[in-house]
Amino acid sequence: MGARAQYVVVENGAWQRYYSHWAAGRVVDDLLPGPAAATRCFRANREMDQWLDDVWCEGAALVDHDRRMLLWFAFADSWADHIAARAVLARTWPGWDVRFAHDGMGDLTHHLGLGRNLTRPPGWFETFEPSWFADTECTEPWSVISLRLPDGTVRAWGSFGEPIEHIAGGPGLIDLLNASPATPPLTDMPYGGVHFDPQVRTVSLWAVQTVAGVHDWPLPGWDDWGLDFHGDDHIQQAGLLPADFPFPRPPLGTALRRLSDGLGTPPPDVSSLLANATGAPGGPAGTTPVLNPAALVAHEPADPTPAELAALRTALAALVAEAEARAE
Repeated sequence: MGARAQYVVVENGAWQRYYSHWAAGRVVDDLLPGPAAATRCFRANREMDQWLDDVWCEGAALVDHDRRMLLWFAFADSWADHIAARAVLARTWPGWDVRFAHDGMGDLTHHLGLGRNLTRPPGWFETFEPSWFADTECTEPWSVISLRLPDGTVRAWGSFGEPIEHIAGGPGLIDLLNASPATPPLTDMPYGGVHFDPQVRTVSLWAVQTVAGVHDWPLPGWDDWGLDFHGDDHIQQAGLLPADFPFPRPPLGTALRRLSDGLGTPPPDVSSLLANATGAPGGPAGTTPVLNPAALVAHEPADPTPAELAALRTALAALVAEAEARAE
């Protein structure tokens, strides 16, 4: 129960972990006002002496004041929401190296010199037989797969699978794609994309979500293939897509306005949910129900100062104006 978030603050050569049971959906909100506000917010949470793993941690941030670097990940409701958040962070964290942690917890532990597999057991990356189902009706797929054919042309399909899932199936997916019917043009941007080029044996990937394991290349089945990882930049794949299957260009103004409208919104009230959890009846005879004590602590972030909030509003207003000018 809950949407767990982990934070790490690095300062003066030392680092400390903090934890919130309910704040994964608020990681971006807590980062937007800048490094000082985010640090106060994270330090207002409970200290912890262990790491969450990629399954339990749904959002995280590492604020390194010594190296002026921010690493973070959290799920965005859409491609536009992710890009809008990145644009704001670029303004409110001036002079900082702001990076989305595509490898999830692996990026955070790697930054601290602890390796990428600290929270991952051996053989954790799950592989499976390739499978493919072309949905001939969906116009808002989760990802886009493109394939360069022997004659040099490119075909593309929308998919409900995540980008890393297509890679986990191995190169056998390519044969399934060759026999696949077309899928309809997109009406919204996907969360990511994968491009296969068998002629040069290269996989290209981008995503606005975590793709845990991407830095462990070659992943199983791809030993003689190269990886061209583009982070959250879709431009390379956009240039390869056929003319009848382009990426749409959703306006960022709407997503930026959502961020602006949400400023100062308190965390969701989970008191009724906590009350139900504490009052839940026991389990089957002979068992004892166990409730994580952290679930009983609501997320109560430290608020940004009036000056920090004003600076954030100014940055958002400027970005909205720029986005609307580009859309004209």
